[in-house]
Amino acid sequence: MAVLTVQPVSLTGLTPTFPAAAGGGDEFSNDGRTLFRVKNGGGGSITVTFTTPKSIKGVAIADPAITVAAGAEMYIGPFDPEIFNAADGNVDVAYSGVTTVTVAAVRL
Repeated sequence: MAVLTVQPVSLTGLTPTFPAAAGGGDEFSNDGRTLFRVKNGGGGSITVTFTTPKSIKGVAIADPAITVAAGAEMYIGPFDPEIFNAADGNVDVAYSGVTTVTVAAVRL
């Protein structure tokens, strides 16, 4: 799993970098003000799944799975730390495919 650097937006602006999605998934630090950008440059749709390691009164919270159409770009989030953060403070994300998929974590 690759660790993405969270890129902060500021008054001076941000020109984000968009690394390739990792085949084993990615993770990024989260303070509740982070958005995740995914661009699917492939010819078919992909599914992006965010792990929810927490439970409520013993009931597991379902992992959100978002479909990104071929050629589409989406911003997803923000992510509530109480629901999405693993013990290390990161959000884990997995992809059904990574060919021509680029991603970025952006903090507002």
